[in-house]
Amino acid sequence: MARESNIHLKTPAELEIMREAGRINSLALAAVRELLKPGVTTADLNAAAEEVLRKHGAYSPFKNYGYPPYPASVCVSINEELVHGIPGKRKLQEGDIVSVDCGTVLDGYVGDSAFTAGVGEISPTARKLIEVTEQALYVGIAMMRAGNKTGDVSAAIQQFVEGNGFHVVREYTGHGVGRSMHEEPQVPNYGTPGTGVLLRAGMAIALEPMVLIGTHRTRVRPDRWTVVSADGSLTAHYEHSVAVTEGDPLILTVP
Repeated sequence: MARESNIHLKTPAELEIMREAGRINSLALAAVRELLKPGVTTADLNAAAEEVLRKHGAYSPFKNYGYPPYPASVCVSINEELVHGIPGKRKLQEGDIVSVDCGTVLDGYVGDSAFTAGVGEISPTARKLIEVTEQALYVGIAMMRAGNKTGDVSAAIQQFVEGNGFHVVREYTGHGVGRSMHEEPQVPNYGTPGTGVLLRAGMAIALEPMVLIGTHRTRVRPDRWTVVSADGSLTAHYEHSVAVTEGDPLILTVP
């Protein structure tokens, strides 16, 4: 469990920088979304995002992160790939669903968000999966109020997703965000109301429902990054960086 002393409460000035980082991040994702057509490579998506970041004097915290070093500025995950898919020569195909996760560093502060969308015509099941995952994000955001606990957010996401017949991942979580891409506290997509860390004004959290059709179980491919559903079923991922305030939650990663 996160120690309160490890949680950095952001000042209004810091949140303003994070809002600008988030705005740039949203522009990068918008550029990627426009390219989601059959025949486009996942490397093309990465290049489009990088161009937007460069234009605005920002860079991605993803590139060279971890071990082995992550080699790209965005994660592009297709169909059964849940998160951390590595861009490359793979071409998008009609009917694919694609999750794109992008991070932006501006003046030392991070914006982090993700979306999932279809390529051309997709199946009704895939459409429902995407819609439920996006809605789950906003269900979670609605709970991000001072005085609630992280377990209230987690439980709301889990109950919504499972109530729609899908599953939430167990191994990967939302997380604090600020000067670092991953800060305390962790916010899982499952939990118990009234438990966890108390939410206080100034906390900033990257909330990210990761939803699977057939199972909550996952495995990691030999590239040591790409996370896929254990049964090969479709997955989806949405994310916003959100600040807790004295009033309504503040979404930081919007235009």
